[in-house]
Amino acid sequence: MVRPSRAVPPSARGGAGGTDGGEGDEVTALRTPSTRTVVWTTVGSTAVALALVLLTSTEVLLLGLLVFLPAFAAALCTPRQTALVSAWVCAVVIVPAILQSGETVGNRVVLGLFAVAFGALAVQGARMRVAREEALVSLRSTAAAMQRQILRPLPLLTDDVLVDGLYEPLQQDKLVGGDIYDVAATPWGTRVLIGDVQGKGLAAIGMAIEVVGAFREAAHREATMTSLVDALEAAVVRHNADAGGRGEPERFVTALVLGVDGGLDTQVVACGHIPPYLLHDGSAGTVDTVGADDEHVPLGLADLAAEPRRVTWFAFPAGATLLLCTDGVTEARSPDGAFYPLESRLADRPDITADRLTDTLADDIRAFTEGTQQDDLAILAVRRNPHRAE
Repeated sequence: MVRPSRAVPPSARGGAGGTDGGEGDEVTALRTPSTRTVVWTTVGSTAVALALVLLTSTEVLLLGLLVFLPAFAAALCTPRQTALVSAWVCAVVIVPAILQSGETVGNRVVLGLFAVAFGALAVQGARMRVAREEALVSLRSTAAAMQRQILRPLPLLTDDVLVDGLYEPLQQDKLVGGDIYDVAATPWGTRVLIGDVQGKGLAAIGMAIEVVGAFREAAHREATMTSLVDALEAAVVRHNADAGGRGEPERFVTALVLGVDGGLDTQVVACGHIPPYLLHDGSAGTVDTVGADDEHVPLGLADLAAEPRRVTWFAFPAGATLLLCTDGVTEARSPDGAFYPLESRLADRPDITADRLTDTLADDIRAFTEGTQQDDLAILAVRRNPHRAE
């Protein structure tokens, strides 16, 4: 059974906590200033304008600046607050025109008409903005629900391993990108998947759903790792066939599938993906996931390989950590175009604790790229369950 670890609340992780509709409403509320703030800002702006009128004797020109207050309110406030600001500006401009006579009355009337027109437009603009924000909240709620079905919240705990990590899509408003991961506790041990769908957009998300769904089903059905990967290959081929019928381009998926049980050795099948990094006793290095005579083809391209995929075994001792990632890590670039040196970075930081590995690595990548994320970022740290009953 896979269960979220209680070590970190799912909502605190970058992976799959997401934002539900209630949280989205709270975010919208935080963006809207309080009515008291709106009132004091409006009165203060009016006081400044009136003071300048008294000092410069340019009454119509300076009062005309107040006409634009509703436009600022429309960008930040609710429709009701915007209507309040508009009514105040209209009163400040129109009431003196009713009470006074002279050469400026005509100018005030024209200014009053502009105030009324601008105020009405501002209120309508505020309504349209709020409607768009509500639609965005609804969309994010739907996307978050979809993400929770595709990517499980991290960390995840099974009888064999503790899997921690983070996931940050390139387009934060979409929540879901082309990177995928999953963990399945099966009768043959724990299977861990990490992968990267070629391309971006909704078509890539569709392929991601297909692969994750196939993994969740086949991981509990197939006794061998090669049979599991063959099932993933078949899912990608079927999806490409359906996409081709709709005139969409075919896509491949790089993937890495681990099999961890109670033994000292671990199985891995690599499908064109970045090999895992093994961190143990202060050293870090890549795991050899493919032999000299084997080919390393992604899912969807098995027909191009001369031999079927094979399982590689490697030592995964207690106390060690396996780092799995996508090319959002290895192909992250600094402003001068240099690629992120993952292996040397890991070797330079042997003091990183396993529970801080992914967060520390993500922070280092952000510093290296100076905050310019170029691709989806998925990082998993896999450790043997320290509480496993032997």
